[in-house]
Amino acid sequence: MTAGLPLRCGDRTVATYVHRPDVRGRLSPRPYLHPVTTLGGATVTELMPADHLHHLGAGIAVPDVAGRNFWGGRTYVRDQGPTELDNHGEQRHLRWARRDDDGFAEELSWTAGGDQLLHEQRTVRTRRLSPTAWELDLAFTLTNTTAEPLRIGSPATNGRPGAGYGGFFWRAPRTGTPPLVFTPDAAGEDAVHGRRADWLALAGERWTLVLRATDPWFVRTREYPGVGPALAWRTPLTVPAGGTLTRRVVTAVADGRLAPDEAAALAARTIR
Repeated sequence: MTAGLPLRCGDRTVATYVHRPDVRGRLSPRPYLHPVTTLGGATVTELMPADHLHHLGAGIAVPDVAGRNFWGGRTYVRDQGPTELDNHGEQRHLRWARRDDDGFAEELSWTAGGDQLLHEQRTVRTRRLSPTAWELDLAFTLTNTTAEPLRIGSPATNGRPGAGYGGFFWRAPRTGTPPLVFTPDAAGEDAVHGRRADWLALAGERWTLVLRATDPWFVRTREYPGVGPALAWRTPLTVPAGGTLTRRVVTAVADGRLAPDEAAALAARTIR
């Protein structure tokens, strides 16, 4: 069953949160935000594009949790490459702890093969930044509910250099020309991919996203438009039994293609 929770910013509906998605197991079913729009109505997410059917708008996806795939699609196997495996997990909505027009708090279970690996607490909140921009504030805490340490990895930690993706991921819509990408100190996919920066902007023809996070940035603009902070860029993370992992990503969603100075000013207005 597919169920959507509308999210509002003031008098505008700016996103729909699908908490019970109707997608195949191979796509690693999980809640996602789509469509997400600017205040002016431009759509800034993409759902199940032909190039990557497992890209589900904006949300949390991890390709390797103790060998289970919570990203979708093929799994990268060392010395073998992308491989079809029956190892897909699912993020299951359990309950709402809070639900308002401008956000929610949610509990989820990350399960695979009938076993729960992680319990998640997720919060999402919207806030207006200006007449042409609003803020999406998303935070999550993952708790290891198994009796053993859990390894969180990526294709990069399994032998594919530069493919350290996993965590919060935003799939943007493909348009006529690739979006621009830049940080306070660099511009272009090659210059910002895999680097840390206080903020990163992805600027399409009619919209700009300005994301703030602490992990290295995973960036694609030429192959497809997508970006997100990477939990396991070069080395895996280990969450001990009963331990937690917490992250927060704040994204400004703006109308128009912002220049670097405009993106910097918008980033300064977001929650730190």
